Amino acid sequence: MSRKRVVVGLSGGVDSAVTAHLLKARGFEVVGIFMKNWEDDDDSEYCSSNEDFVDAASAADVLGIEIEHVNFAAEYKDRVFAEFLREYQAGRTPNPDVLCNAEIKFKAFLDHALRLGAEQIATGHYVRVRERDGRFELLKGLDETKDQSYFLHRLNQAQLSKTLFPLGALRKSEVRRIAQEIGLPNAKKKDSTGICFIGERPFRDFLNRYIGKEPGPIRDERGRVIGQHQGLSFYTLGQRQGLGIGGVRERGAQRGGGEHAPWFVARKDMENNTLWVVQGHEHPWLQTHALEADDASWVAGEPPAPGAYAAKTRYRQPDAPCALAPSVNDEFGLDFPQPQWAVTPGQSAVLYDGEVCLGGGVIAAAN
Repeated sequence: MSRKRVVVGLSGGVDSAVTAHLLKARGFEVVGIFMKNWEDDDDSEYCSSNEDFVDAASAADVLGIEIEHVNFAAEYKDRVFAEFLREYQAGRTPNPDVLCNAEIKFKAFLDHALRLGAEQIATGHYVRVRERDGRFELLKGLDETKDQSYFLHRLNQAQLSKTLFPLGALRKSEVRRIAQEIGLPNAKKKDSTGICFIGERPFRDFLNRYIGKEPGPIRDERGRVIGQHQGLSFYTLGQRQGLGIGGVRERGAQRGGGEHAPWFVARKDMENNTLWVVQGHEHPWLQTHALEADDASWVAGEPPAPGAYAAKTRYRQPDAPCALAPSVNDEFGLDFPQPQWAVTPGQSAVLYDGEVCLGGGVIAAAN
C-alpha cells in the first residue's frame, strides 16, 4: 500500500524542518518545497532567500527527503505586493503576511503540491485544525506566545481540509528540543522577523523606492504645526518613533499625558496631506470603541451569528471582548466595551469564539 504523500513548505527555519520530521515519523511520504517569493534585490544584505534555501536543503538532507525550489515571485508581486503598495498609497497600513498566506502559501503552493501528487500540504505554523460534523475549524496554537491564527484567519474549508499543522499542539521550546535531538543544522537559527520581502531593512528606505515622498505638516490636537512629515504613507496610527518632533514640549498638562509625554500618530488626513499627533499613550484620539471592517473572510464559509465574541485588531494583542453586529455582504461591525488602542485601517480584525478562530476582515474605519 502506497504511503500518503505530504508536501511541506520548507522555509529554512527550524519550525518547518521539525514539521517535516514529525510527519516522516508518522509514516507519511514527505517532500519539501522551498518557496521563493521575492527576487527584486536578491543580492542585497537584507534579502536572505539564498541563505534560507541552503538551510532548507541542509535540513532536507539530514531528514532524508527531497526538496524542490519553486519560484512564486511573479504570483507574489501580482497578488500580494501590488495590493500592499495600493493600501499604503491610500494611507492605510496593510498586513502582507495575511495576504501572503491566503494567496501564496495556501493557493499557489497548495495548487503546485496537488500537481505533484500530494494529498495534503503542511506548514510550520502554530495553529490547529479540528474536524467537527464534516466542517473544519481553525484553532489557536497551544503555545499562546506563538499562536499564528491571526495570520491564517482567511483560510477556507477547502484549504483547511488539505493542510496539516503538526506544531499546533507543541510549544516552541519543545520544537527546538526536537530539532537539536535529531541533529538539524538550523536547530538554533533565529526566528525571522518583519515582512517577508522587506526583512530587516529600514522600512522607510524600502517604501521610498516605490512610493513618492509628499511632505506636509504635522499638527497637534490644537491645530498648530509642530513639524513636517515625509509623506503620509510612511506613518501608521500609534507610531511613536521616527516622528522628528521629540524636542517639542507642550506647556501644561495635555489630555492623556504631561509635558514630557511622548508623541503618537493619531490621524492621517489624506485630503489635506496632514499628519495629526497627540501626546500620551492614553490620549482619547488613540482610543476606539467601534470599528467597521470589509473584505470579510469566514472560516466556516458564512458569517457567525451576531453576538458576543472576542477579537484582535493587531497581532500579539490579547483577545478583547466585543459584540458582532449583523454582517451585510462582506462587511461587519464590532463594538468594544473597553476602548481599543490605535485601531488601524488596513490591519485585520480577527474574530474568536474561545480557542476557535472564526475569520475576520480588513479594518475600514474606527470610531
